[in-house]
Amino acid sequence: MKEDFLQKKLVERQEQHAYRSLKNVAGLIDFCSNDYLGIARNPSLTSVTALRLKHGSTGSRLLAGNYSLIEEAEQFIASFHQAEAGLIFNSGYDANVGILSCIPQRGDTILYDYLSHASIRDGVRLSFAESFSFLHNNLDDLEEKLKRSKGNVFVVTESVFSMDGDVGPLKEISLLCEKYQANLIVDEAHATGVIGINGGGLVQDYQLQANCFARIHTFGKAVGCHGAIVLGSQTLRNYLINFSRPFIYSTALPETSIQAIKSSYLLFPTMKKEREQLKRLITTFQTADLKFRKLKSSTPIQGIIVPGNQEAKAIAAQLQSNRLDVRPILYPTVPLNSERLRIILHAFNTMEEVNSLISLLQ
Repeated sequence: MKEDFLQKKLVERQEQHAYRSLKNVAGLIDFCSNDYLGIARNPSLTSVTALRLKHGSTGSRLLAGNYSLIEEAEQFIASFHQAEAGLIFNSGYDANVGILSCIPQRGDTILYDYLSHASIRDGVRLSFAESFSFLHNNLDDLEEKLKRSKGNVFVVTESVFSMDGDVGPLKEISLLCEKYQANLIVDEAHATGVIGINGGGLVQDYQLQANCFARIHTFGKAVGCHGAIVLGSQTLRNYLINFSRPFIYSTALPETSIQAIKSSYLLFPTMKKEREQLKRLITTFQTADLKFRKLKSSTPIQGIIVPGNQEAKAIAAQLQSNRLDVRPILYPTVPLNSERLRIILHAFNTMEEVNSLISLLQ
């Protein structure tokens, strides 16, 4: 079988210094993972595997894969986030694709933040609705597009953006949605567990639960597990069960996964010290003078702009040689000339480790 057409594309990516490969890096200080609170390494979570739970669900939720534990977890998590109902998906990617591909219809309009995650963009692309991006966190541009929107209108944004680490102006966006009768959908992936008194996320911190058509909380970041939940009304849950293809045609998560997710949510309210440690580390990093441009961020995601794929990779390699696991984010994942180091701070990182990182970037 000839695969020249595949090799050609791979060579092009190598020439752009954007070739991706899997790495198994051990023994480095973690400034890379999304395990913000350290739950993935928490002994109380790893002990879940000792319980007599199934490692396979044996089918999709509509066939053999539904069980009482997953329904109890959905209601528990919905209550935690002060929502009427929730539906668990197998990943944050599945959740975003699952809701956006099936709810907006032909004649409707989707407006999404220009820096929205790839899963949001892919869900939008699979929808029959018209779609337009608005400039990142730009309320004026959003309002201009709202004025021209048709049908049922859906505004999609993130509470914390995954590459820049900045926070969306949810209060103002919510007011615009109310003014133009649009439906607000918020991806809380990088706010879950981190923002708010008990880690409920930015929507709850702002008390905007009733203003959201849907919220997506993913479990692969601070929750330290895998999967996601779409929160909203019972009607929304019923609709997704009937029309969301990633939900209908995927084997359900097993009991072991669901118990781990629930255990993490039980930990969230007890982790005030961890969230305070994160704030201290973020303040230290944000106030440091570096030789690279630093993005403004009050979240664990800290971006250092190093234009050029080759340059960003070289700086990351230098940090890794000093036992600091920092990864470069390259074009085309981010726009050209905004290549960066995506540094993640964790509650388990020490002040000494952060100061060591800072000194190497000065």
